[in-house]
Formats: sequence, structure tokens, C-alpha cells
Amino acid sequence: MKSIILLNMFVAIFAGSAFASGFAVFTQGAAGLGQANAVVAHPTGPSSLYFNPALLNDVAGQQVEFGTTGIYADRNVKLDSGETEEGRAAWNFPSNAYYSSQLNDRLSIGFGLFFPFGLSTEWDETYSGRYLGTYGDIVSLNLNPVISYRMTDKLSVAGGFSFLYLDATLKKKINQTAAYTLTDLQLSGGVGGVLPALGGPLKDIDQRFAGDGWGYGFNLGMLYKLNEQISFGATYRSHIDVTVDGRASFSEVSPLLTTAFTDTNGQADIRLPAQASAGIAFAPYADLIIEAGMRWEDWSSTKELKVALDSAVLGQTADITPRDWKATWSYNLGGHYQVSESLALNAGYLFGEAAVPDSTFEPLVPDSDAHLFTVGLEWQLGAWTLSGAFGYEFHDSHRKNNALGDPLATMLTGTPTETANGSYETDIYLTGLSLGYRF
Repeated sequence: MKSIILLNMFVAIFAGSAFASGFAVFTQGAAGLGQANAVVAHPTGPSSLYFNPALLNDVAGQQVEFGTTGIYADRNVKLDSGETEEGRAAWNFPSNAYYSSQLNDRLSIGFGLFFPFGLSTEWDETYSGRYLGTYGDIVSLNLNPVISYRMTDKLSVAGGFSFLYLDATLKKKINQTAAYTLTDLQLSGGVGGVLPALGGPLKDIDQRFAGDGWGYGFNLGMLYKLNEQISFGATYRSHIDVTVDGRASFSEVSPLLTTAFTDTNGQADIRLPAQASAGIAFAPYADLIIEAGMRWEDWSSTKELKVALDSAVLGQTADITPRDWKATWSYNLGGHYQVSESLALNAGYLFGEAAVPDSTFEPLVPDSDAHLFTVGLEWQLGAWTLSGAFGYEFHDSHRKNNALGDPLATMLTGTPTETANGSYETDIYLTGLSLGYRF
């Protein structure tokens, strides 16, 4: 009999986010957001540390930048039954801080603090997919020191290290009536009748898991200036392996099932995907920069999730859940126009592929192909720079038509008990704000 305690535990970590497949977060600076992240080949200030650290050689002097992005996700599903269920909309505010220092004409250093993976998904506790999950939340924090060196007037290279902390929480419901019947059959050797007969269905069990862990990786960047008008940038962030240690707890458990659902510790190894970006910037006029780019994310590393349990649940101490995610590509186009010495306008568009296939698509990860439209402005007053941006992200409808649903009912009947099948739609609204200062 398969374990159900952490069957979907780390599915919640993959909780849909802003203009990225899977659960990556790319809202790392308002100037970048305003250009749909087409900023790999031209600088945006200290936040270039995230997009391409080799650009820091073009960030003059010593600067700091602080920013946040308000992200509001509106999700709903039109079920095959004809009903419509709404996800619980909520604001998230991934934030960032950057420092850059141009030590001399050749050498620059920087330090970034940002949230590269996360956000959350929440559905009502009574919705049809509650056995897959009702709440998933992740917070990650990346500490990223970098160094950039201008090898020639045309070529700059950079590298850094990532120290990443990840914290995750998941809530879901467990079909206690099915668990009761399965336990009865298990105790009787398949005959049943050991436990007293139920007079009606039992209330669902509430399951909660919370865990955290650290991981380490590196990032690289390069910038090549073909001439005064054209430059090419590329960057790479390595995968990061994180061992998440946590604890699962249960409530609303029948007294006859307390030995089957005891609180227990669990552990899982998660590989966060490698990412690579490239862009070509073209400046046809002194006041205008246009950049086209692409990004690759190695979600194919998420083939399965293996969870080890310290204490057995329904007789099992381990579980392997297939994910079968795929590597994805996204493509973006952005522009920056300097209206005056103090005011600049930004605009951009991005298309991103979904990482989650139809076979493992489920409500906590309503991932689908996405279209992002952005606008922004930058206002400079002396040593201060204020950047603002707004984005609207439209997701193509993604239909759930698979056997994922109630795992205990499936084990009990021997046939898939799918739930929450239907068409999922997501709209995301983003408002970014960054403040920079040059010393």
C-alpha cells in the first residue's frame, strides 16, 4: 500500500508564479520587469547582478537598489460537471536588494539578495481537488556574491556563488472514510470487519507539512559589445540541490486511526533547475535600446520526487511520485526609451512555455503557456533612481484530464478516482517598484 502522507508534499513547492514556468520567480527589479526581462545585454543598475552579472562593469561607481513586486493571481477552474470553482486570490511580495561597486576600469563586485523561487496557490478546503492539495506556499532566499572583470573593451565576464534557503508549507485533505476502510482491510488481512462499521462518512483529515533546507550553486555571465550599437549577453545559473527536512502533522483524526496517522518527520531531495538566458541589444539611436532574448529552464530534472518518512504511515516509510516535467523555453522583447535626462519609458512582451505535462497537471500547479505584457518608467533625481512597472500575465487555458485525484479511494477501488478535472485559467497582475541610490 502506498504512503499518502507526503504523496503531494512537494507538489506544493511547485506553486505557479510570475512569467516563469514551474515555480521560478523572475520579478527581480522594476526596470527589468518593465522590459519583460529583456535586459541580459544592457544594464538596469545594480539589479543587473541578477539578469547578467557581467553588466556590472557598466554600472558606474558604488550603488544600491531595493525593490519589491506585488503579485496578484486570479485562478479558476471550469469543472467537467459544469461548476466553476475559484482559487483564493492573494497578494505576494517577492523582494530584492542589490549592491554594486566599480573598483576600477576592469573590476567590479556585487552582492544580491533575492527570492528566485516561490509564491503560493490556495483553494477552498471543500473544493473538489482537496485531496490533491488545498494550500501550497514556498519562500526562498538566495545570497549571491559576484565578481565581474572587463577582459577587453569589448568582452566582460563574471561569476558568483549562490547560497539558497528554502522554506515550504503544504496543506491538503485526506479521505478519512477511505483510510478507515483500508486500515480495516489491512488489519484483517483483506477480509474486513475488525473495526466497527461506520454509520456514515467521516470528516476529512487535515494534513499539514512544513519544512526547510539549504542548497548551493553558482552563476556565470558574459557580455560582448560588437560595436557602440550592438551588444550580446548570456548568463547561466546552475541547478541547486536542496534537502528539505520537515514535519507532517494531522488533525481531525478518528481515535481508531491515530496509530495510522501519527505526526512524523520527513525528508526529500529537490533539484532546483538550471537556467540560461541570452539577449541581443540594439541601440539604433542614442536614446533608444531594443533587446530580444530567450531563456531556457531545465525543469526536466523534475522527473520524480522521492520522500523518506521517519515513521510509517499505513505501513509505508517512502514514496515516489512521478512528475515528468519538461525543459522549457521563453522568448522576450523589450525596449527602453530615454525621454529626457531624468525620465525613461520601458515596455516589453514575453512568451513562456509550461513545464507541467497533461499527465501530471493538477490544481496546486496550474502551469500553462503564458503571455506577459509590461510597461514601466524610470525617474532619476540626482543620486536617486525610482523605477516602477506594471505587468499583466495571461495564461492559456490548461485542461486537467488525468487520473490524479483521491489516492486512497483509488487504492480502495483499484481504479483511478480522478477529481477536479476541467479547464484551468489564470490571470496574474504585477506591480513592481525599485529605489536605487548612487554614492
